[in-house]
Amino acid sequence: KIDLSKTFIVISKLNLQLCVYANVNGDTTLVARYPVCLSRAKGQKERSGDMKTPESEPGEPFTIKEIKDASTWHHDFGDGRGSILAYGHWFMRLETPFSGIGIHGSTNNEDKMPGRDSEGCIRMRDNDLNHLHDHYARVGTPVIIKAERQGDLPFEKAN
Repeated sequence: KIDLSKTFIVISKLNLQLCVYANVNGDTTLVARYPVCLSRAKGQKERSGDMKTPESEPGEPFTIKEIKDASTWHHDFGDGRGSILAYGHWFMRLETPFSGIGIHGSTNNEDKMPGRDSEGCIRMRDNDLNHLHDHYARVGTPVIIKAERQGDLPFEKAN
């Protein structure tokens, strides 16, 4: 059994993956890995609407500030599909300098994962999102979002 107070998330913009780590008997251990879809544009988010995923500063992770049932939320992505059920079952809102950034479901585009097609959020396959929610995520979970150019953190192992 994993102590959720000792879990954290690392999102790699370079590898297009979300990894969950836990402190297990004093060691930082990888406990889950999921492919993700990140922003269309690369680089650090500078303003709302720039289609970039924000990056956390070293030693200053974001956190999950709320987890909402998003199963009825709609959004029009401007891709010709109109307003659709857009976020999967959960929206894990992140505490970042920008409003509206979160971890959410597939927007009916699971074939684009891993990939780069979001407006700035971290998009997951719906089943993966549910697994993350049910087993690891909680309000207060630290979330590190690494820049494309950022190398491995000391506890990360090469794939």
